[in-house]
Amino acid sequence: MSDPEPAGLELGDETLAQQVAAFAVAHPYEALPDAVVDSVRKRVLDTVGIAVAATALPTSAGADAFAAEQGGVPQATAIGHDGRMPAGWAAFVNGVLAHSLDYDDTHLPSVLHPSATVVPASLAAAEANGSSGRELIAAVACGLEVCVRLGMAGYDRASGASLFFEHGQHATSICGAMGAVVSVGLLSGFGPDEIVHALGLAASMSSGIIEANRTGGTVKRMHCGWAAHAAVSAAQLVRHGFTGPPTVLEGRFGFFRAWLHGSFDAAAVTEGLGERWEVPGIFFKPYPANHFTHTAIDAARAISSRGVDLAAVTSVVLGVPAPIVHTIGEPIEVKRRPETGYMAQFSGPYAVVAGLLGGGGLAVGLDDYTDELARDPYRRRLMALVDVVADDRCTAVFPYQFPAVLRVELRDGQELEQAVMVNRGGPQRPLTYDELATKFADNAARVVPAAVVEATRDLIGTLEQLDDVSILLGPLGVAMANHSMSKEGR
Repeated sequence: MSDPEPAGLELGDETLAQQVAAFAVAHPYEALPDAVVDSVRKRVLDTVGIAVAATALPTSAGADAFAAEQGGVPQATAIGHDGRMPAGWAAFVNGVLAHSLDYDDTHLPSVLHPSATVVPASLAAAEANGSSGRELIAAVACGLEVCVRLGMAGYDRASGASLFFEHGQHATSICGAMGAVVSVGLLSGFGPDEIVHALGLAASMSSGIIEANRTGGTVKRMHCGWAAHAAVSAAQLVRHGFTGPPTVLEGRFGFFRAWLHGSFDAAAVTEGLGERWEVPGIFFKPYPANHFTHTAIDAARAISSRGVDLAAVTSVVLGVPAPIVHTIGEPIEVKRRPETGYMAQFSGPYAVVAGLLGGGGLAVGLDDYTDELARDPYRRRLMALVDVVADDRCTAVFPYQFPAVLRVELRDGQELEQAVMVNRGGPQRPLTYDELATKFADNAARVVPAAVVEATRDLIGTLEQLDDVSILLGPLGVAMANHSMSKEGR
């Protein structure tokens, strides 16, 4: 960690923002490693599917109505909205949708969710500018890379904690606005100087506090949407002549001073930039729940596969890293009796039961996190048997993985144990394109016809071949409008 304006920054040296901008313009599609291209294609598919599924939420309808009220020039598609709206508002709506189900990807150990801001902002800017699939892929790749590197600049390796979160800040939306503005700048045809200006403007727009994680409220669903809107707005203002400071990141009154009180790791931003890519290592979520619970689901699935009679289970102990016990295991009485599907997403006992019983999607899907199932008497009887405790083996690995050790005791005295030390969906247990296509179909098919699901999946699967990405979201908008009208006509 370093102080703002490190000694050695001389007039004429490249600032962090200038180095970021130089990296971005130097990496068009042709300069990207194959693994990065493949990863971006998957992230677009994943994000769009999540956004489609999220249109059913009341907050999604509210975001769409709010954006529609603003009026303006139709430029881009907001998923679920009939017709186009200004690019900034389309980015807002799609960003809200992408982050509303707690199903979007996660970077570790920064624990931020990069695609939910970068992809919506990039899609909106690509539509507004008539960009190709290759241009979109390059923009998303560079935006994701910048986003997670800024997040890692605020990661304190000594404590294993994000300083953003320690200060009550939502790194996802704060860093997301900065990464996304790089993407939007590239799609707007910006050179390095203009991208520096855009970063300077976006830094004054990035925001998000996470108190709602403690005491409630749906404001967190807004964060990625507002960050995506900020990215598009910042780039548009640069087009209209606004400028930003070149030292916006490391300056005495810059980004890191404002958010991290001046304590940051500058090397995390620039070391190996363009040579060592973080993008392929971002973790996909196979299950629609808090990422801390995923290995609990996998451990329970593995124990269930041994043919365990659940009626014979007398006690269950879920061992997890010590720092996450308070998130998924406390207060235990509440975690054993979630009242809603949303509460179940943050419950260790519910994750164990969901894994034991199995479900849809990639083993557990959205239909397994309903209000009705959260209150199901049978599930609650099983949840009552589950304790959540700190496990030293798991703590030693955290936060590079979110491991779990599950111990199940049966009535005859038999004890079963299953350890899952590596998260599914990360680089050590990657999801294939076909698996992500299954997740996409499970999400999107609840809202649009199968033919549209397949067509959209195929378009994203060949994204680099599209001359104009405007054709990507249009069919979804029409199909969802027709779906909405057919529901109203019943």
